Amino acid sequence: MKINIEGLEFSYNGKPTLKNMNLKVNRGEFLSIIGPNGSGKTTFLKCMNRILSPKEGSIFIDKYDLNRLQREDIAKHIGYIPQAERGAFPTTVFDTVLMGRKPHMKWIPRSNDLKIVSEVIETLGLNDFSMKNINELSGGQRQKVIIARALAQQPRVLLLDEPTSSLDLKHQLEVLDITREQADNDVTVIMSVHDLNLAARYSDKIIMMKDGEIFLGGGTEILTPENIEPVYGVSVDVRRESDQIWILPRKVTCK
Repeated sequence: MKINIEGLEFSYNGKPTLKNMNLKVNRGEFLSIIGPNGSGKTTFLKCMNRILSPKEGSIFIDKYDLNRLQREDIAKHIGYIPQAERGAFPTTVFDTVLMGRKPHMKWIPRSNDLKIVSEVIETLGLNDFSMKNINELSGGQRQKVIIARALAQQPRVLLLDEPTSSLDLKHQLEVLDITREQADNDVTVIMSVHDLNLAARYSDKIIMMKDGEIFLGGGTEILTPENIEPVYGVSVDVRRESDQIWILPRKVTCK
């Protein structure tokens, strides 16, 4: 699904948090949102999922105006993966993933709902844990379950808010490999992430946010020392080899 955002603005208690954001994302693109804490990344994702209602502006998913859709209809189009959930309800992995089918079913799941859940669990390698309580899993396993729940919605847009922030290196790569596969299968992916190297490795496009605004957008070519330093207040070295980019922090330049 194609996303078109025009003039998006949001304020907390009268203080502007998002300012005149304009953005277009094509179907099947993987867009990473980077920027320091407080730059508006999470607020932006919550506005896109209508958890928060923008003060101004519009968000279109293909022909659909998000402001005119009911919550259930939004959930049929958009899967949202928040920052690592804590204190989850004591349900099994299977039942947690089944919650993702709620927008598509009534009270009782149909055979097709159970089939989709089983397929998602198998795809994410969660078969061995499917009858376990989700609170018994490691952080990385639990995050994969939350992703599975979103994928069970069969969304055409996937929003991820810092999906790797509490994961070890192996689980970071597993989660982002799964996410990249979704984009390769025509799901539009928008992810906020702190790790610039992960953004460079997985993204088709990147936007850099600063103080609630889009500072710069483009491909990985925008990841230069001249662009990164004014956003983060840190000088970096950027090394490029073939199609790979490595960003190495040097020192803080602005406190």
